[in-house]
Amino acid sequence: MELTYYGHSCILLKGARTVLVDPFFPEGMTPPPADIVAVTHGHADHMGAAVTLKRPTVAINEVAKYLKSKGIPAEGMNIGGTITVEGVAFHMVQAVHSSWIEEAGIGCNGGGAAGFVIGMEGKRVYHAGDTALFSDMKLIGELCHPDVALLPIGGRFTMGPEEAMIAAQYIGAPLVIPIHYDTWPVIRQDPGLFRAALQRTTGIRVNILAPGESLTI
Repeated sequence: MELTYYGHSCILLKGARTVLVDPFFPEGMTPPPADIVAVTHGHADHMGAAVTLKRPTVAINEVAKYLKSKGIPAEGMNIGGTITVEGVAFHMVQAVHSSWIEEAGIGCNGGGAAGFVIGMEGKRVYHAGDTALFSDMKLIGELCHPDVALLPIGGRFTMGPEEAMIAAQYIGAPLVIPIHYDTWPVIRQDPGLFRAALQRTTGIRVNILAPGESLTI
């Protein structure tokens, strides 16, 4: 499976199917082709281009209902549930964050925020979405055994690097990729410091990807 990082929290998983998670792109960037879209919550910097892409989209029920109202073939689910779409497994897990569908005029309730453990071709990728640190991340590790964890480190709206170090140890994935940082000045972080500290104190590897960069899982 190939994983490509497009900046902020947007990733593309390419295997038997292509899965685009949180399709928020800088202005002028063309979204890559995708078979399936997954949205962690209703904030504009995560739902992004989900409406214009018009692809089958997996999201929590409230976001899915909104997308269906826009003509998107959305699959609604909720935290703790698992669905399979075109052979790709989506297990929805908790995220400690808010959710507001900002593009809906003055906005509307987006239900809860979530993360996903996505399974394809024998690999599992945990996308934490926007979240604070919470101790039940240990259960995500124990139940799902992800191969890769994508963790926000920006601070202010999510956990910062110190909390993400604890999250990485709770989850236990052998590889961590930092996300949700440097998009704006208020979430500026040095991912190199995060990598150095985590690799110095644990056996977890950290891979920092530039926007557009890929790796093979």
